[in-house]
Parts: sequence; C-alpha cells; structure tokens
Amino acid sequence: MNSQKLLFGFMPLPLIWGYIAIAIFMAGDGFEMAFLSKYITNMGFSQEQATFVFTVYAFVAAIAAWSSGVIAEVITPQKAMLAGFAIWVVFHVLFMTLGIGMHNYPLMVIFYGLRGFGYPLFIYSFIILLIHNLPQNKISTAMGWFWAAYSVGLGTIGGLLPGYTNSKIGEHGTLWLALIWVAVGGLLALFALRKVKISEEKANLSSSEKIHELTRAITILFTNKYIFMSALIRIINTIPLFGVAIIMPWFLEGDPKHNLAGLGFKNEEWQQIWALFLTITIFTNVLWGIMGDHIGWLRQVRWIGCVCGVFSCLAFYYVPLYFGHNYYAAMIPAVMLGITVAAFVPMTAVFTALEPNHQGAAVSIYNLSASLSQSVAAIIAGAVIGIWGISGVLWTYAGLYVFAAILTYFIKVDQPKMVKTVRN
Repeated sequence: MNSQKLLFGFMPLPLIWGYIAIAIFMAGDGFEMAFLSKYITNMGFSQEQATFVFTVYAFVAAIAAWSSGVIAEVITPQKAMLAGFAIWVVFHVLFMTLGIGMHNYPLMVIFYGLRGFGYPLFIYSFIILLIHNLPQNKISTAMGWFWAAYSVGLGTIGGLLPGYTNSKIGEHGTLWLALIWVAVGGLLALFALRKVKISEEKANLSSSEKIHELTRAITILFTNKYIFMSALIRIINTIPLFGVAIIMPWFLEGDPKHNLAGLGFKNEEWQQIWALFLTITIFTNVLWGIMGDHIGWLRQVRWIGCVCGVFSCLAFYYVPLYFGHNYYAAMIPAVMLGITVAAFVPMTAVFTALEPNHQGAAVSIYNLSASLSQSVAAIIAGAVIGIWGISGVLWTYAGLYVFAAILTYFIKVDQPKMVKTVRN
C-alpha cells in the first residue's frame, strides 16, 4: 500500500474516482443497447443483419475480456486502460461516420465489432489496478463496488437516459452523445489513476517472457484444477440471469412459435420487472461484496448464491403460474434473483487468491467465464424448451446451481484472516 490518503481504511482516494469513471464510461457504452438493432433495421437492413452486428461485437468483446487481465499486467493497467479508451473512441467515430453515416453495412460490422475490444480492456484493467493496491481480504468488497458502478452506468444511466435523449436529439444524436460520456469517463480515469501504484514485475519481462505470460490465460485452466472449477462456478453464476431474460417474455407474454399462450402480461410490465432486478443488483453487489470478506467467500457463494439461487430460479416459473397475471407477485422472483446472483461477487477474490503469482491470468479466466455464461444460457434455453418447456429450462438452471454448490466443497482457498473458517 502506498502512503496516500485512504478512505474506509483501505481504499486510496484515486481509486474512488476510478469507480466513478467506470460508471460514466459504461453509461456511454450502454446508450445504444436498447435501440441500435431497431435503428439499423430502420436504415433498411434486415433483422438478421442487425443481429449479426451484435454477434460480431459480442465475440470480439469476449476475446478482449479474456485477454485483458494478462495484458494489463504485461503493459501496466493504466496503459491497458488507455488502449481500451482509445480503441473505443476511434472505432466509434469510424462506425458513426463511415458505417452509419454512409449506410455501409460491411464497415458497420467491422468498426462496431472492433469497438468491442475497447470497454473490456478499459474496465477489466481497472480490476488489476484494484488487486495491486488493495489487501487480499478487501478484494471482495472492492469488487462489490466495481459491479455496482458497472450497473449504475450500463443498466441505470445507460438504460434510462436514451429514453429521454432519443426524443430530444434523435437516436443518431444519442449515439454521438455516447462518445462524450465515454470521453469524460476515460479522461477522468486516466487523470485520476495516473499516479496509482502499480506492480511492474510483469511489465519488465522480456518479450518472450511476456508472450509466455499471455499463454497462461489458456494453460492456467489445465495447470490449476481449482481455477478450472472456479471457472465453471462463474459460468453458472449468471446463466439464470441471461436465461431468464430470454424465456420470461415467452412465458409471461406468450409466444406462438413455442405454443405458449402466456399469462397476459404486457412487454412494458416485463421490462419494469426486469428493471427492478437490475436496480436491486446495484445494492446487493455492494452488500455481498462486503459480506463476503466477513462470512467467507465460498461459504457465501455456496449458500446464498447457489442454494438460495435454486429457489430464485424456480420462483420465476411457479410464482407467476400460481398468481397468474399479477404484476406485483411477478416482482418477487426478480427481487430474489437480484439478491442471490450478486452473492457470487467474491469469486474474483477466489480466482486471484488461487494464483497469487499470476493474478492477471486468473482475472482473464474469470472474464472468459463471465463471457461464456450468456452463450451457455441461450444454448440451454434453445435445447430444453422444446422438450420440457419453460419449467424444464428453469429446473435445468436450478440443477446447475446445485452442481456449483457441490463444486465449492472441492476448492481449497485460503481467505486472509479467515483461514480456519473457509477451508473446505
């Protein structure tokens, strides 16, 4: 720890500004999420073409998330954040001018896809900065605040503000406004974090040694069985989150393609229920980040995240089934999932504690697992719904939580100051 002023007894003041920068940056990054696909189809392109734009973007972002931890260590987190910021700005401008501006579909795909390298490199490099500057027994708390800042930016500001700006300056204007928000967040981070302590051990390696370190983002899965099991848990963590977003509109509103009559809900009602879930996670990320450092990382993941998560999954089917078209009753599962899904926040601390000499590689695997979660959720939903219906999908998700709970008993990690209580 450096000698600068600490807040809450452990947090250097510049890192607080880093959290604010993450929230502002992710707000700008999330502006287009609710309307870009429709905006592209309104330009005359097909739904399939619009979907492909997002598919390419998601693939590139997953690669960036996977490699960001190691990259941040071998070039320093600040330089990695600068690279991510610059990539986002450059390719967003090219996307807006040569892609959207010229109605050139191939360039839209290329530039929007390449922009996907930007935000993971920016925000996940900040995690490495947190790890290098905070005691191990505060990483869970720090990550709780990180995901809260992420949710405030992407989910709250990024989700609500475009609803206002689209009517005032149009969707095209909102896309340009996103650049301003990202620029403010990026510049704030670069200014506030420029003198934060960093470990240059990996940055001073030779080129061949750096390449070898980059390969650890792959090989660590096979050399450390606890990292592999932790990766499975992290994948399972948000499978119900992404899966519920896919199947619940079919269940509540109906879907002729799947022979689902629905329960009479309107799309606006489901959107409000989902917004409640996102709002709940802002607070529960902070709560469980702090609690994990006190009651035990894996103990919290096991009982709150996994075991209680089983009931959260099943509630999405059985509560609406019992109460029918009852808007307030349908909020109960959303609140439950908002509480339980955030209990996995300490997994970042688990990953880094399992590989203290290669924390960048550990964070890279964590990020890869998080990225895979959405794809796995969609695959399960698509494969199961035609056989066992909505209930079958949710029972499958619940079963995965049981499997994750069992895995926690096989992971051996020493949590600072709580060694005796978290040995499994």
